[in-house]
Amino acid sequence: MSTVAVNGLVEAPAADLWRVLTEHPRRTPGGGPVEMLTTGAFGPGTSWREIRVRPDGGTVVEEFVVLVAEPPRRLVLGSPGDRVDYRITWTLRDVRRRRRRYTEVRVTVQAQPAATSGRAVALLLGGLAVRAAEKALRQDIAALAAAAGRRTEAA
Repeated sequence: MSTVAVNGLVEAPAADLWRVLTEHPRRTPGGGPVEMLTTGAFGPGTSWREIRVRPDGGTVVEEFVVLVAEPPRRLVLGSPGDRVDYRITWTLRDVRRRRRRYTEVRVTVQAQPAATSGRAVALLLGGLAVRAAEKALRQDIAALAAAAGRRTEAA
C-alpha cells in the first residue's frame, strides 16, 4: 500500500470547511461534474460519481463512497478503481495563529493495488506518481479554501 499526505493551513473555521466538503449537491474541491448515486443526508454510505482531470490532461470517471463522517473533523472516502483502490481521509483541526482562526487541513490518500497490473504501474511510476498525487492534493486544499472564500498558507 502506498500513502501520500499533504497539509495545508486555511484561514477559516473547520465547520466552514466541513460544509464545503459535504454540501449537497456534492461539490468536490478540484473535481469536475458530479452525479449523486444516493439520496438523503450526507453521511456514511453517501456515494457519487465524478469526472476528474488527470495530470496528463485526460479525464477519469471515479466513484466515491463515504466510509466515515465525523463532523467537522474527519471525512473518509473510498474509491474502488479498476487497478487501484483508494482511501482518502480529510482531517480538519482548528488552530490559532497570530490571533486568527485557521484550520489545519490534512489530506491522506492510501492506494492499494487491486490487480497485478496496478502493482506493476506503481513500481514503474514510483516517485513520479507520488509527486503528481502531492500536487493534486495541494490543489484540492487550495480549491477547498477558495470554495469557502478563504486562502491557504504554508502549514
